[in-house]
Amino acid sequence: MKTDTKPANDRIGWRFDNSYARLPQSLYAQLHPVPVRAPRVVIVNHALAESLGLDFRTLPEAEAALLFSGNALPDSMQPIAQAYAGHQFGHLSMLGDGRAILLGEHVTPAGERFDIQLKGSGQTPFSRRGDGRAALAPMLREYIISEAMHALHIPTTRSLAVVATGESVMRETMLPGAILTRVAASHIRVGTFEYVAGTGDKAGIKTLADYVIQRHYPDLSEAENPYLALLNSVIERQASLVAQWLLVGFIHGVMNTDNMTISGETIDYGPCAFMDAYDPDTVFSSIDQRGRYSYSNQPHMAQWNLARFAETLLSLIHPEQEKAVALAEQAIHAFPEIYQAHWLAGMRRKLGLFTEEAEDSELIASLLTWMHKHQADYTNSFRALAAETFPEDAVLQDADFVAWHARWQARLSRQSESIASALGLMRANNPAVIPRNHRVEEALAAASERGDYALMQRLLAAVTNPYADAPEYSEYRTPPAPSERVYQTFCGT
Repeated sequence: MKTDTKPANDRIGWRFDNSYARLPQSLYAQLHPVPVRAPRVVIVNHALAESLGLDFRTLPEAEAALLFSGNALPDSMQPIAQAYAGHQFGHLSMLGDGRAILLGEHVTPAGERFDIQLKGSGQTPFSRRGDGRAALAPMLREYIISEAMHALHIPTTRSLAVVATGESVMRETMLPGAILTRVAASHIRVGTFEYVAGTGDKAGIKTLADYVIQRHYPDLSEAENPYLALLNSVIERQASLVAQWLLVGFIHGVMNTDNMTISGETIDYGPCAFMDAYDPDTVFSSIDQRGRYSYSNQPHMAQWNLARFAETLLSLIHPEQEKAVALAEQAIHAFPEIYQAHWLAGMRRKLGLFTEEAEDSELIASLLTWMHKHQADYTNSFRALAAETFPEDAVLQDADFVAWHARWQARLSRQSESIASALGLMRANNPAVIPRNHRVEEALAAASERGDYALMQRLLAAVTNPYADAPEYSEYRTPPAPSERVYQTFCGT
């Protein structure tokens, strides 16, 4: 099927320089998206487009639908499906973009480079037995959650658009199909390195590592050991990222090595969810039967994934295997301390603490223990502490909490900053609104089953302004009733 008339570049502002497509062809397959029958625009992220130096507002909706479905692409795009591997729940598989096409790399007017990818764009050589397509609800979920994460200042891939395809996909039932346009600093993963390492191509590992350093960590090119420095830099970014997840109660759900980016961005919003009542063992993913990627286990799994990354770099870190292993192990063993430093610093901000005291860790642990015991809502508990007038909630009259609160107040009094400054710090670090699972599911059902996008738009407005006390969005701050609780989330493939 031939593609339609190509949208004019000068109206949009595309500036493509497809450097990944200049790497060895073993890393990708060249192909175009599979055209769809009747594409229709569901949503375009104009704020994101503007930050990229793009303008879709003047593009007729019919042309936008052709572009974001992959039915019509500018000549400057060089579509490819990327090859990668992945440890999926601990088991290594050779994978690749089974339902995604990287259209190319757009360079912003400021010189920043971003991947533009279509997700749900049809079968590729890596599809195995998959149909290469995506359903509308999971694509809208990724749009909502990724934009919420961005608003929470957490590094993330983002969503530029969603189009309905006019076709159905078969999962457990027939569902409306859709394609998401995803924007990322890059889609290079730990699994990309595992793929090359799995072929035994040591020269290929060096080519890929050099490319990553040039693209994401250019300062490392002057390091004494740039490949060890690369490992340490990725460890630092991932430790910071996972700490930020836990600070807002986020559970990724599928932390396989193909879902860990080298850039340090959150990627893949399949069975992800935000925790309501605090429980460190919380799991939502329907396929995570043993809690491998539970809320509290995420730092451990990040370290495990990074160890797999380190293994691919050993021949570059040092020519002597024993020395390379020792250097890599030293780097990996530093992860818990790096992570803990990021998490503790974030927790101090959540409690309005500008200074550091040795007893802070125990103060935080006591609060979390109390929250777990009383099934207190994680988000609302921290936000309540930041209120100028403390809420008269019955559970907050509990003797253990009263004692903890007195200790916290004494701790605040030992720093020179005012209480008003402490509360301001807390309000800037404790969201009032998160994309609660029952609200997300409610919006997705309305969109997918009835073609009603009003709830989604309202939810987006609330979660993209998460730190505001906006009365008009108060319903999004209410935890789910027992009948509204979502116990499982699904990946959508």
